[in-house]
Formats: sequence, structure tokens, C-alpha cells
Amino acid sequence: MFKHSLVLLLLGAGAMAHAQSVHGVVYDALTREPLPMAIVCDAHQHRSSANASGHFQIQTQDSVLYISMNGYQLAKVAVKPLMDVPLQVSSKELQTVVVSASRTAEKRSEAPVAISTISAQTIADNKANRLDQLLNQVSGVMMVNLGNEQHEMSIRQPMTTKSLFLYLEDGIPIRTTGVYNHNAMLELNMTAARQIEIIKGPASSLYGAEAIGGAVNIITAAPPALPGGTFSLQANNNGYKRADVQAGTSFGKWGMLVSGYYANRHNGPIDYSDFHKTAVTVRADYKANVHTLWTNSITLADYYSDMTGALDSTHFAHHDYSTPYSFTYRKTYALRARSTLSHRWNEQSETQVSAVFRDNAVKQNPSYYIYNDYHKANGVYVGDPMLAHGQVNENAFSSYSLLVQHQQRFRFLQSKLIAGLSGDFSPADYWANYIRIQRNAKGNYVGYTKTDSSLSNYKTNISNVAAYAHYELSPARGLKIVAALRFDEYRYNYKNHLPASAYSGAPSTVTDYNRLTPKLGFTYNYHNVGVYGNYSQGFVPPQITDLFGGVKVPFLDSQTFYNYEVGGWMSLLQQKLYADVSLYQMDGTHEIISVLQDDGTYRNQNAGKTRHRGVEYGITYHPATSWTLRVSATNAQHTFQDYTEKGVSYAGKEMAGAPHFTSNMAATWKPGFVKGLRLGVEWQHQGGYWMDNANTSRYGGFDVVNVRAGYQFGRFEVWTNALNVGNRYYATIASSSGYGKSYNLGDPREFNVGLSCHLGK
Repeated sequence: MFKHSLVLLLLGAGAMAHAQSVHGVVYDALTREPLPMAIVCDAHQHRSSANASGHFQIQTQDSVLYISMNGYQLAKVAVKPLMDVPLQVSSKELQTVVVSASRTAEKRSEAPVAISTISAQTIADNKANRLDQLLNQVSGVMMVNLGNEQHEMSIRQPMTTKSLFLYLEDGIPIRTTGVYNHNAMLELNMTAARQIEIIKGPASSLYGAEAIGGAVNIITAAPPALPGGTFSLQANNNGYKRADVQAGTSFGKWGMLVSGYYANRHNGPIDYSDFHKTAVTVRADYKANVHTLWTNSITLADYYSDMTGALDSTHFAHHDYSTPYSFTYRKTYALRARSTLSHRWNEQSETQVSAVFRDNAVKQNPSYYIYNDYHKANGVYVGDPMLAHGQVNENAFSSYSLLVQHQQRFRFLQSKLIAGLSGDFSPADYWANYIRIQRNAKGNYVGYTKTDSSLSNYKTNISNVAAYAHYELSPARGLKIVAALRFDEYRYNYKNHLPASAYSGAPSTVTDYNRLTPKLGFTYNYHNVGVYGNYSQGFVPPQITDLFGGVKVPFLDSQTFYNYEVGGWMSLLQQKLYADVSLYQMDGTHEIISVLQDDGTYRNQNAGKTRHRGVEYGITYHPATSWTLRVSATNAQHTFQDYTEKGVSYAGKEMAGAPHFTSNMAATWKPGFVKGLRLGVEWQHQGGYWMDNANTSRYGGFDVVNVRAGYQFGRFEVWTNALNVGNRYYATIASSSGYGKSYNLGDPREFNVGLSCHLGK
């Protein structure tokens, strides 16, 4: 026995004598972000893991190492004393890791919601200069381009400017509740985006108010494991120019990344449509160890755009790009700062604390508030045909927020609890002054005169305290059950600086809103096939302008939506084909509409009910390693159940701006025999829809084809995006009202040409 032990000891000592110490760093091949906790092992099961900076050390006598991490392809690399190991993201959609569904990282196949991701690779390949060029590739999503990054949204809702969508940055709302702006995403920094996740359907059980139709979460890039960066320039034939820069490095336990871009448009195809925007994000991460990470980021967005306004039916019919407006504008300033401390106590327990500050102001001379003095009354035209009325206004707020979240895993049925507390205090100010507008003989608005007549001037202290809990368990193999509950308490402390006789003379008051929001769901996965179902609620308290926009203060309750959905996914043909589908019904109640009163006046009341039904489906097929084919589509119907606005009943009618069918199809080719080349074609289809709630006027929708090509050689990359290559003349959204029809014009054919240079290893 002693001899056998001595032989084994000598053999082990000999093996160790031939072993070498290997040092390396593991990082994402595209974003260059370090991959902490990546597993490194050899054929003899010697194991190590990457630290918080992606660095690892292992003793091995083998010539090959295997590096693995959830969501990435297994890498087999030859051993060298110093190693840089880039991991490729897995192309298997069931392996995709998402963080928005439960506020923690999990496989997409274990999230009982309709959630889609736009990966870093998709962002890099598309070279989009607006977010809608990315988001509209997702089934169930139609982000409406209103020009110069301005937008409105449709996710399980008609195309609308209503506060039914939540926009997040790293899981934190970019604006506070009560001051929703349908253009909020122009306050984001596209260059800093690493991944985009879209939750379709209510997400109020985790994120609170306004997460009704859906939530869009922009996940920002982290500092790279190795020093480097990218600089790019692009321009097109429609007056658009842009420069992007991203540079970062890691030193010791610190990592730094700067991302930003400057864009402008001058002399575009539509009169008076210039704009410029500067967006910069600075992020600093301190990795104390593999368990503790301190993340700090600050984003500044400075934006200006001429406000062209929509074309009327005459201008649209005659392809007349002129506009009657020559002085309307929108200015946006947005500053966001976040500091997050994350600590993993052990394999079962993790805590995260975030402090957030926002400073935001939107100044406008809005075209949509202009109305002519000359009008028809009792069959007779009265007023001054050379006079119009309008306003200049400013809506500003600051925020001070704190969010604490803890995750705890249990052995009991492989369960997990995620619980959090949050507090937000946001003082908001609003003022509006009347302006006299001069018209010329052609009916154009040629100038205005400021006045000291104040239409609105008030301050609202908005406070929100919330608590939420998300619990999941697995009672059987492949089955996961999820339950979530959130309680929100809102307070609007409104102080009016104007007398009761003013246009906006609502008396100072304090209004409270409380809401308990549940969610229940399940997923079941079996051999690359999965199904899910959930019931969820969403709510949104009234906006400040809904409550305090008139002389009288109506009592308004929160709008509430009840969502029921089922769906599933499958991966076939050795995971070359992936398909997913979601079917939903969402009922809206207590929706805010303008109701005719007994005294002949109109007042905002919770008196509307709507129903939203649809099926969202997508197919991705890789017939060969060089080809990717994708189809994303939605069939939906949005109808009024009980809705009487200004004395007119719309019950049973379809909602305006709600096409029955939208789709986005694309084919991408990356030939192996020409390394670095990519070619792609995309077809965006929007079906017809009613332009008004009375269902009297229709718009036929549109079809737009985009072609993209790029070639990367060495450190350089060139690309050309031919958007609307068929030069289709269309409106991104069309509407009809008592003032006539209006059309927001889509961009004509444009050739966007760019060049980028990649620095670093």
C-alpha cells in the first residue's frame, strides 16, 4: 500500500512539474466587456473562473483550455502563458440572457412574458441612426418616426402619444411618473447602448406606472477589458450628418468608458426641419472583487429641433414639402446620473442599491397649439384672418431616487425571491405664455409677438414610494411558476402661482394615488420547446396636465389594464430554426377622456373602456452559417368597448391609428469566402387603419424596403444603408379630426454612407 501511494505521489509530482501557470482575460468578442465568472478548465478538470475584470489564472499541463459562460459559445483555445479569449454570443435564441423580465439575469426561455432582445451584433450590423430602425424589427412593436428622433409608440396599443409605455435605461425609468413625454427616447444616448430589451404587455408589477403596452429597456455598455474604442462618421443625401465616438479602458480595479455622438440635419427634404443633438455618457466601474461592483454613470443629452408639424391633405396630395411654420421649435435638456453598488454575499444572495438624479427641461413653441383667429361660428366666418394664437412653454423636473433590491435563492423547489424598495421625489415646474402670431396672405405663420399673458404657471412636487416582490419556484423539471406583487403610493402636491380667474387657475391641492399590482405566470420547457402563460395588470395615474390643465380640477383615478396571454417557442432543425408566438387580450378601464357635462362644458373623466387583442409571432432561420432569415409580424385589433367623448359614442368602433397587420422581414448574408462582408435587405409593412375614432377616414398604410451593406477590413469598416430604396411616398402616421386630415411624412429615399475606425487590440 505504501509503495502504491509513493508511486502515485511521484507521478503527481511529475505531472505538476510539467504544468504551467496560464494567465488570461475573457471578454465579449464584440463589445469587449469583461466576462466575470466565466469558467476555465482543461481536460483533466482543473478549473478556474474569471474575476470581476475578466482575468483568470490556472495551472495546467494540457495544450488546450475550454472557456464557457451562459449565453456564449464554448471556446476551445490553445494554451499560451498569456491569453486573450474573446467569446462569441450564442446564436441559440433559447440561450439568450435577459435582465428586464425579473430585474436579474435569466434565460429568456425561463421568463413567462413576451420579451424580445436586440443584440449588440444586430445594433452593430444595422448602423441605425434612429431607434425606430431597430425597434421596428421586433414583432408587436411599431415606433412611429416623427422626424429628427421624435417619435410616438405602438406596443399592444394603437400608435399614440399617451403615457402607456415605459422607457428605461439599465432598468431605471428615464423620466418620472406624471410628466410622460412621447418623445422621451430622444433623451437617450444611442452610442452607449449595448443591448435593447422590449417587454410586451404590462410590467407594472416590477416597474410601476406607465408600463402598460410595454417597456423598452436600453442596457448600456460597460467598460472594456482591454483598452480600445471606435470612431465613426456618417452622412446622407437628406442633409443628415453624424459623428460617434466610444473609448474605454481598464486599469487595476477601475474601468472607464466614454460614449457619445453629435448629429445634425440641415436643409432636409421638408422645409424648416433642421435639428442638432449632442449626447454623451461617461461610465466608471470599480470592481472591488468578483463579488462587489460599484457602477457610476452620467448621461447628458442636449437637443434642438425645428417643429415642422404635419402636412395637411392638400400638401400631402401634391407632394408639397413646404410648411406654414417657420418659428416653432422643441428644445430638450436631459441630465441623468446613477450610482449602483452590487454585492454578491454568496451563491444564493445578492443585494443592489442605486441612487439616481435627473435634471430635465423641455422648452417649446409648439405647432400643435397654434390655432387661427379666423374661424366659422354659427355658419358665419368671424375673426382676423391675419392673426393666430399660440404659446411658448417649458416643462421641467428634477428627481432624487433611491432603489434597493435583494435577491435570495432557496433550496426549496429551486425557488428565488427578488424584493425591492424604492423612493422618488421629483419637483416639477410648468409655465406657458400666450403669443400673438402673424399670418400672411398665403396663410403661413410668419412671426409672433411675445406677451406677458401667463396661461399656466405651477409647481408640482411628485413623490412615489413603492415596494415589490417577485417569487419563482420550480415544482417539477422544466416547470417554473412566477408570482409578483407591487405596491405604489403617489402624491401630487400641486401649487398654482396664478389666480383662479386665469386660463389654468386650478386651486392648489394635494392628490394621492395608491395601487397594488399583481402578476402570475408560468413557463414549461421540454427538449427545446417551451410554453408560457401569464396574467398581469398595469396602471398609470393621471398626468399632471390631465389633472391641472383647466380652471376646474376633476377627480381622476388611475387608468387600469388587465392582460391575459399565452405563448410559446421552439427550436428545431438542430437549432437552425427558432420560432415564438404570443397571444394576448388586454382590457383597459377608467381611461381618461373628455366628457360632455350637463352645463355644456367638457371635463376629463375616467369613463373609457377599450379592448386590445392580438397575436405576435416571429421566425428566425439559419439555413447555413452565412445566412439569416427573419420574419416578425403582428395581427391585432383595438376596439372601444364603452367610450363616449365630447358627446359622441365610439362603442364598438376601432381605435384610430390601429393597423390590423404589421410585419418586418429581413435576410442577411455574411459570405464565408469574403470575410468581413455583410449584405442585408429588409421589408417593413404597415397595414391600413382608421384615421379617426368615428371610423370615417382610412389610410392605406405603406411598404418600405431597406438595403444595407458593410465591409470590415482590418481596423476599418465602411457601410451604406439605402433606406426606402424604392422612394415610397408615405406617411409614418395619418390622422383626421374636425380641423382636417394631417400626415407626418416619412423620409424619402436616402443613402447613408459611413466609415468607422476601431482602435485597440
